[in-house]
Amino acid sequence: MDSRDLFEILMREHIDSVRALLLSSLRDAAAAEDVLQETFLVAWRILDRYDRQLPFGPWVRGIAQKLVLNHRRRLGRSRVHFCDDELLSRIEQGVRDFEQLPGDTFDERLDALRDCLTKLPGAHRDAITLHYEHGLHCKEIAVRLGIGFEAVKKHLQRGRARLQQCLDTKRAAEEPA
Repeated sequence: MDSRDLFEILMREHIDSVRALLLSSLRDAAAAEDVLQETFLVAWRILDRYDRQLPFGPWVRGIAQKLVLNHRRRLGRSRVHFCDDELLSRIEQGVRDFEQLPGDTFDERLDALRDCLTKLPGAHRDAITLHYEHGLHCKEIAVRLGIGFEAVKKHLQRGRARLQQCLDTKRAAEEPA
């Protein structure tokens, strides 16, 4: 298999996780897509530096993280979420945890997450959906749901904790005994 074919396979396998990392890091979906394309262009150009003994996903997401930081420096904080090395590391750990979920593809793993989301109490699910799928801030969610700002923060905090518990349970159920 030549480098081009290998790269195409690896890119298809990891493009969704890189996109998720970028959408978690940037406010603007168009900017995230631009950085996504740049990430794979850079990866292609430096593919000879990739150590095939190591997983490709963390390597290519590392490239994306560096490009996010460069993007932030170019545009300033007003157009990009505050995103430092620590936050990017936490996002990367979340992606790695996501990769451990049952399923062979990103979409199958996403189904596990969606299943856990349906099991959340309505207020937690609504707050998480409005925040993560629709990009609303806590104040906007509070207005939309007719509850207080602090209540929204609690719903998000508790909802994320319950999602994590559900995903941990799914992950444990798939591990060999």
